[in-house]
Amino acid sequence: MKRSIRWFVSLSVLLPLGALAQSKKPLDHTVYDGWQSIGTKAISNNGQWAIYTITPQEGDATLVIRNLKNGQQLDVPRGTAPVITEDSRFVVFTIKPFFKEVRQARIKKKKPDEMPKDSLGFIELGQTSITKVAAVKSFKTPEKGSGLLAYLVDKPKTDTAAAKGAKKPAPAKTGAGEPAGTAADKDIPRNSGTTAADADEDTPGGSAGSTAGDLVIHYLGSNAPQDTVKSVTSYTISKPGNKIVLVTNPPKKDSLAKPGVWLWDVAGRKADTLSRGHGSFVQFVFDEKGQQVAYLGSRDSAKALQKSFSLYYYKPAQDSAHIAVTRSTAGIPQKWGVSEDGIPGFSKNGERLFFGTAPIQPPKDTTIVEFEVAKVDIWNYQDDYLQPMQLKNLDRDLKKNYAAVYFPQQNRVVQLSDQEMETFVIADEGNAAYGLGTTDKGQRVALQWTGSTLKTAYAVNINTGERRMVVEKLDGNFFISPKGRFIYWFSQPFGKWFCYEIATANSSDISAAIPVQITDEEMDMPDYPGPYGISGWLENDKYVYINDRYDIWQTDPTGKETPVMITNGLGRKTKTVLRNVRLNREDRFFKPKQSLLLEAQSDSSKFGGFYSLKLNDKKGPQLIVMGPYSYQGTEKAKQADVYLFQRANYIESPDVFAGANIASAERISRINPQQQQYNWGTAELIKWDTYNGKTTEGILYKPEDFDPNKRYPVLIYFYEKLTDGLYTYQAPAPTPSRLNISFFVSRGYVVLAPDIRYENGRPGKSAYDYIVSGAEALAKNPWIDRSNMGIQGQSWGGYQVCHLITATTLFKAAWAGAPVANMTSAYGGIRWESGMNRQFQYEHTQSRIGATLWEKPELYIENSPLFHLPKVTTPLAIMSNDADGAVPWYQGIEMFTGLRRLGKPVWLLNYNNEAHNLIQRQNRKDIQIREQQFFDHFLKGAPAPQWLSKGVPATEKGKNWGFDY
Repeated sequence: MKRSIRWFVSLSVLLPLGALAQSKKPLDHTVYDGWQSIGTKAISNNGQWAIYTITPQEGDATLVIRNLKNGQQLDVPRGTAPVITEDSRFVVFTIKPFFKEVRQARIKKKKPDEMPKDSLGFIELGQTSITKVAAVKSFKTPEKGSGLLAYLVDKPKTDTAAAKGAKKPAPAKTGAGEPAGTAADKDIPRNSGTTAADADEDTPGGSAGSTAGDLVIHYLGSNAPQDTVKSVTSYTISKPGNKIVLVTNPPKKDSLAKPGVWLWDVAGRKADTLSRGHGSFVQFVFDEKGQQVAYLGSRDSAKALQKSFSLYYYKPAQDSAHIAVTRSTAGIPQKWGVSEDGIPGFSKNGERLFFGTAPIQPPKDTTIVEFEVAKVDIWNYQDDYLQPMQLKNLDRDLKKNYAAVYFPQQNRVVQLSDQEMETFVIADEGNAAYGLGTTDKGQRVALQWTGSTLKTAYAVNINTGERRMVVEKLDGNFFISPKGRFIYWFSQPFGKWFCYEIATANSSDISAAIPVQITDEEMDMPDYPGPYGISGWLENDKYVYINDRYDIWQTDPTGKETPVMITNGLGRKTKTVLRNVRLNREDRFFKPKQSLLLEAQSDSSKFGGFYSLKLNDKKGPQLIVMGPYSYQGTEKAKQADVYLFQRANYIESPDVFAGANIASAERISRINPQQQQYNWGTAELIKWDTYNGKTTEGILYKPEDFDPNKRYPVLIYFYEKLTDGLYTYQAPAPTPSRLNISFFVSRGYVVLAPDIRYENGRPGKSAYDYIVSGAEALAKNPWIDRSNMGIQGQSWGGYQVCHLITATTLFKAAWAGAPVANMTSAYGGIRWESGMNRQFQYEHTQSRIGATLWEKPELYIENSPLFHLPKVTTPLAIMSNDADGAVPWYQGIEMFTGLRRLGKPVWLLNYNNEAHNLIQRQNRKDIQIREQQFFDHFLKGAPAPQWLSKGVPATEKGKNWGFDY
């Protein structure tokens, strides 16, 4: 079916912000679902086309395809996950089912195979019709090639084997006038073209037990008919798109087809044998040119208690793939084998094949009677990791494997890492003579109270496996340079960068001559300050570029040359942070005289923007644009000087911009036009003096219809430092438990988000000094209602809320999400999400006590709200969930039961099986309603809903939500 598609130029514009704000309505809870954001976005290699998806919070997305030269654009309803082909000719994408159809299917509890299916869409750029295929499981295009599209479709239940050479109708083509993937698209027959049976008498086959479908191989931009390979369970395309390796598992009733692994030649349109017969075949990989192939395979039965995998290898001129490595191959440690979980990979030059090995696990003992065996976790003080951490990482540890390398030309294996040195990293895309090996073995117990481990590094000879120790027991992290000439690291205790030259075994302190601090200048935790990082390396590892707080330094990794500030001091002089933007994810290093794009943010104004910087040019950074905006997701076309990015501030949604000049780029999206119907707001930076004599700042949000002759209730939201987000767009959305700032501002609240700096040992007092002083400073304005001020915080912010209400009666209402109430009991607790003990965060990080519980018990008590509850007069709502993986939910219970016993007004919300931050959207919506009702009641005098005034008994759970007044 064909229908005409109309291209159009988008002419819609946003209305002026000052247009009668007084007549606009406040935001309510019905606006969330339709509020939009930009999902995937991309620019074609030639710079002519941009694509992006517009995604509502709940509902159907839209894919936009735009011609950047003439402004014409095509909207594809429900298009997602788009890909522009390497030759900039086609866009391929998924078409999701209607949201309402999926919802109804879930309501009816449909089985997975009965759920609405995705469709595939693709369009030739500049043309007027979309080709659509129903019931597509997945699609792939070559990473560095063009002209090829492969996609896997579900075999219809009624589908019978077509006669050899039979043709089916072509995929449907539809116009923009028809919503993509509607009923007209469903059950579209596929063109079989040349089947695998036509190409090779021995039809490809595959792994037993996998769900199979038909793999369609479509030749984009060609008149060649598409090919179909039946009963495919998995497929992988080479980078240049010249080959496809695929696995098939035909049904037993198909006597003509044979299972196995096959190599599809794209040019010849036929399949060659790699491995025949049933088996488990996984982890397929090509070399850079798409000539060599490797994968893992096992011929053991699917019911086998223990499978033995081998490394299969194929190169041109072989009849089929041969088994290159097994558990008995020379070079594999005794009682070890090839790991099915290790992902193989060729070196860039194709001369090495890296893969994973692991000790052979004993098979499961089938003589054990399950119900007669005790279920017990045994905690031992000598264990490397606490039992909860071991259990949390159990699946990962069972799949742990160790690097090895196979040399195809020499038919030789070298083991590179093992249980004594577990981690191995290649350099120069696998071509380098040495790699980096690291281990923290013997240092892991201290993770409980330090939060990190001491590491030892080795230079590992890839040809022989020989290890040379570089540094022992480092408090920091190791890296290897792009070309593999240097191993480098940052030492936390010394606050410096060091380099080790592998060829000479010489080490250098490469940052000693940098005359400014290169570690966090504002560190306010009881630990060593961390580094500002590395911007990159110059080609051939000639220079490494080290960041300080504002600027970038060109540094000689041998330590012989004096570091040179390539940003000419502009950053520190103007207090503007300058950081390199990696425009091409494939770039591993800088090139001489390369022009860098530097992202910039002003410390004082919070303006965002960009500078350009040409390496080896004494002019230094050249301003492109700076202004009251934040920028994100900056991309550049590979073959043209055209940029794609998003720009936003508190008032403007993060729309997509495109152009050759970032400063004058065109806005090509217009999301959330409905915002103009609502009373929005403004964001500004304010400063005040704190009680400890410091000056701090915060973001002040006011309603769009702000009237200085009125008095406004206040909400104060805090965490640590938030002012860098001055120009961040705050979409009205049901949040995980943070304050929904735009929602409350729209409804007549003034919101303050202060920055806080902490004194080690006294985080509670520090919060008081900064937050309460900010509230008092704000209250001096005649338009602030001092008698109606509330506070809200989540996690660390929730702790500070609980502390503040024990230290002041200034606030009339308080809301704490996932708070710690008692540091003495929380100190020894477990962060269940990771299995880690919580001691480290009190001694070294966020909780900022800086000592053990037995060294400074008085500080733990001083900073624990639980010990000061008799002072509380402020009504408090707590969210504390029973599946919280960061703060044990008993902390909220301790706070609640303590206040309850004292007769203080307190409520606790436990969202069942929910995390530290709410995940389920229905729970996020629920908490937004309750938060509004809570603050409206205490700060605006609104009636109390039932859940506040009387509660909701367990007998009414799921029937009565307590929202009614």
